[in-house]
Amino acid sequence: MSRIKLTFFVLFIVVSAFSQSKIDSFLTPSDTLNIQRRNAVIITESSLVGLSLLGLNQLWYADYPRSKFHTIDDTDEWLQMDKLGHVFSSYQIGRAGANILNWSGVSEKNQLIYGSTLGFAFLTSVEVLDGFSEEWGFSWADMAANAAGTGLYIGQEMLWNEQRIVLKYSFHQTKFASQRPDKLGEGLLEEALKDYNGQTYWLSANLHSFFKESSIPKWINVAVGYGADGMLTGRTESVNNLIISQERRRQFYLSFDVDLTRIETKSHLLKSIFDVLNVIKVPFPTLEIDDRGALKLHSIYF
Repeated sequence: MSRIKLTFFVLFIVVSAFSQSKIDSFLTPSDTLNIQRRNAVIITESSLVGLSLLGLNQLWYADYPRSKFHTIDDTDEWLQMDKLGHVFSSYQIGRAGANILNWSGVSEKNQLIYGSTLGFAFLTSVEVLDGFSEEWGFSWADMAANAAGTGLYIGQEMLWNEQRIVLKYSFHQTKFASQRPDKLGEGLLEEALKDYNGQTYWLSANLHSFFKESSIPKWINVAVGYGADGMLTGRTESVNNLIISQERRRQFYLSFDVDLTRIETKSHLLKSIFDVLNVIKVPFPTLEIDDRGALKLHSIYF
């Protein structure tokens, strides 16, 4: 029986190593243009964008009355946390679009033109749908935020040919979601998307990329974050006699972070996993200061 177990174990290791090798080979970026990969990327992205917009139209907008195309001014809502969400989404979708074109061997120029603008194009389509919905409206402030996210990615590629400053996200649950679950979400997943009180957006700067001759570890970052608290509505007005918190405040954070994409490994599977996870700010001790000057030290901040 021990021989059978040993044989099975050896075979398992061999098969796993072979599978790992195949996956790693598949994930390795092409040195030259790979037509099959590029076509697969175009077809997949077009399908996903189309299905996403169709799904939004049927599952979200269909529940609200349609209207003529109109614009709104929502620059003063949610202490601008929703706008940072647009910046983050545009940046990360564009980064993913450029990376996947790099995988297929597309030139750096075309990665910027057709890949990094993916987030801006997709979010513009969503904004147009908002414009035809009576509940919302086309927001020029949202469009400016979308452009800022795309510009952050393209600007760094043109200036440094790398992303030295990465936009990241973190979240913790708050007491506010339970007071208005219809607006701020119910359950961890919904709250992570809807409860602006628990969201923090970070500019995470890689130190080694700015001081390349130093002995600073290549993966260590310093991050500056922005969040807000005390919000049950977009503005300060009451809704259905809801008691609105008057403690709305802006919060600014300083912390360390890890750039997972700069951890050295020969495995392209691990590189891909690190690249996906790198949208999340790694929890570290964090210094907080709010717009009233109050200081607070978090032993670990999410």
